Amino acid sequence: MTTRLSVSRTLDRCTVLGPGSRAVIWVQGCPLRCTGCVAAETLPFDGGTSRTVPELADWLCALDGIEGVTFSGGEPFSQAGALAELLDTVRERRPDFGAMAYSGFRHEALRRGGPDRLALLDRLDLLVDGPYVAARHGALRWRGSDNQRLVPLTDRYREVLDEPDTSAGVEMSVEADGSLSWAGVPPTPGFRGQLEEQLAVRGFVLHTEERRER
Repeated sequence: MTTRLSVSRTLDRCTVLGPGSRAVIWVQGCPLRCTGCVAAETLPFDGGTSRTVPELADWLCALDGIEGVTFSGGEPFSQAGALAELLDTVRERRPDFGAMAYSGFRHEALRRGGPDRLALLDRLDLLVDGPYVAARHGALRWRGSDNQRLVPLTDRYREVLDEPDTSAGVEMSVEADGSLSWAGVPPTPGFRGQLEEQLAVRGFVLHTEERRER
């Protein structure tokens, strides 16, 4: 039986959600409800698009000029087994493919999890852990609040911890259908609402994926 993932959206290339240029997969579904979450459309488990592991692996392997993938969401560790399988499939063809993930759970809690969570942890190079806490918002590298940590799980990205811990900013993208989307960790609280208001005044609507499984 082919393993499937529930995916909110994907991005071919991003430079603000991890080291270098990387693809991003936002998974659908999160058991946490952090106040101020900038990706509220990814929280319900009954949304998203059903994608197979081979389909996503083919997509990642066909992308030139990226050095890895970042898993965001949603909560990647709610689909940990499928994401671990995806990394194994990709690395059969691209052995040096890097992997980073976000999680609302602390690293210590994930280490006490089941075999799927441990399998994904063992395949990651870098983890951003902990829930977003609006009262502790900060303009930090790849994180939204200062309780969240950059946890190196291999030596691949360890040197980034010595670089300035300042916001990488956000990136705007124009989709093939002309719609707008954005990626990144906003350096200021309330960014999404303010952006949507300003775009609406100019007649633009941000693109989000809220498809049902097929």
